[in-house]
Amino acid sequence: MSQRQVLQVFEQYQKSRTQFVQSIAELATRPQNIETLQNAGVMSLLRPLLLDVVPTIQQTAALALGRLANYNDDLAEAVVKGDILPQLVYSLAEQNRFYKKAAAFVLRAVAKHSPELAQAVVDCGALDALVISLEEFDPGVKEAAAWALGYIARHNGELSQAVVDAGAVPLLVLCVQEPEVALKRIAASSLSDIAKHSPELAQTVVDAGAIAHLAQMILNPDAKLKRQVFSALSQIAKHSVDLAEMVVEAEIFPVVLGCLKDPDEYVRKNVATLLREITKHTPELSQLIVNAGGVAAVIDYIGDCRGHVRLPGIMMLGYVAAHSENLAMAVIVSKGVPQLAICLAEEQEEHIKSATAWAFGQIGRHTPEHARAVAVANVLPKLLALYMDTDSSEDLQVKAKKALKSILQKCTYLPALEPLLHDAPSNILKHVVCQFSKVLPHDSKARRLFVTSGGLKKVQEIKAEPGSALQEYINAINNCYPEEIVRYYSPGYSETLLERVDKYQPV
Repeated sequence: MSQRQVLQVFEQYQKSRTQFVQSIAELATRPQNIETLQNAGVMSLLRPLLLDVVPTIQQTAALALGRLANYNDDLAEAVVKGDILPQLVYSLAEQNRFYKKAAAFVLRAVAKHSPELAQAVVDCGALDALVISLEEFDPGVKEAAAWALGYIARHNGELSQAVVDAGAVPLLVLCVQEPEVALKRIAASSLSDIAKHSPELAQTVVDAGAIAHLAQMILNPDAKLKRQVFSALSQIAKHSVDLAEMVVEAEIFPVVLGCLKDPDEYVRKNVATLLREITKHTPELSQLIVNAGGVAAVIDYIGDCRGHVRLPGIMMLGYVAAHSENLAMAVIVSKGVPQLAICLAEEQEEHIKSATAWAFGQIGRHTPEHARAVAVANVLPKLLALYMDTDSSEDLQVKAKKALKSILQKCTYLPALEPLLHDAPSNILKHVVCQFSKVLPHDSKARRLFVTSGGLKKVQEIKAEPGSALQEYINAINNCYPEEIVRYYSPGYSETLLERVDKYQPV
């Protein structure tokens, strides 16, 4: 065989390998092919090609493996069991930028599925190689490495700590400052994934100077970047008063409130989440947001959206109102109650209804004035209906009951209480009757209205245990009226009168 023929054989072999890996990489993009590829033992065929002498074959083999591992945890596990990870980690340090991107993609695809698979990636020494890749000149390599680190960190505090210990955070903060928007996005996302687990991890992110650089990007035109920026700031602010104050001190208010009108739904949601995470800590932080116009902006926000996107806004209003009478009044004055009532009526998701019921409880529990503001919006019958509905989840029933009780204990606006006399079960009725027993002795107009509206008659029909609190409240109400009036509205009184008519002998 001549030298030319030998070379032709090698060329043919190289072409076949190239064609094979390219075909597999292409087939792996379509979910319907995955099972067939898996059954054909494609993993063991791709593995030797990672060490091929031809760089493009190596890269395409890694890309195909990444696409397969990305599909489900069984295939990701097959990558781990096939001893492929150490090979990829070794290549991350040695190979060209194209291969590095493909290798980091495989590590990310494996790590994303579960803490156990992410731990397998850590155990094969990937963290050091990925952190070194963050210092590469090529932004695509940095992006792929930052993405893989974020997917490892997102599972739990231990994995996140391992990423921190490998020295990733300062380099991720540098990546946030790079000009490439895609790299900024992934770096911000990874910082968010690290910060979310504990105050200590969030503090590590803050100590690396992340807040100032994130705050500079809140008006960036790129929506996906803003999503990650607000997510990261929320994950930092949520842990403690000190961390929330550091976020506020970055002078993001009132500018950030304008982003509640951003065209991107997830930017809006993440801004509302950030406001919720700041306001929940202290009255002072809540007051700062109120002063910046935050409550009015959030009320507009929950009026403009539907579904899960509303939830952080609803909760933010609840947290603000929970702190003090004045802050709850700020929610009322900004027309928060009617808007929350609309949410309660419109939303189908139980957890959103639960949060709305909870928010009403926080607003109405302070004083009679607060309770009245909630009561006049016709919220009490709705809360009662949610509590009594057997289809309501346990959490929704608990939240609705708790909100009802806390509002009722302050409510002195009798027209809103009267419908509950007819529908409420005894454990709620007790609180309703209690409020009537407090108000009626001091209000003659209310006493008259209570008779003409049928309230007094209804109270006589309540069957209370002798000596119970409910019976005492009923007695207190009855003591506000002449004895014959009480008798007149008592059950069976008409029969008693008829009996007297039957027995009466005219002179």
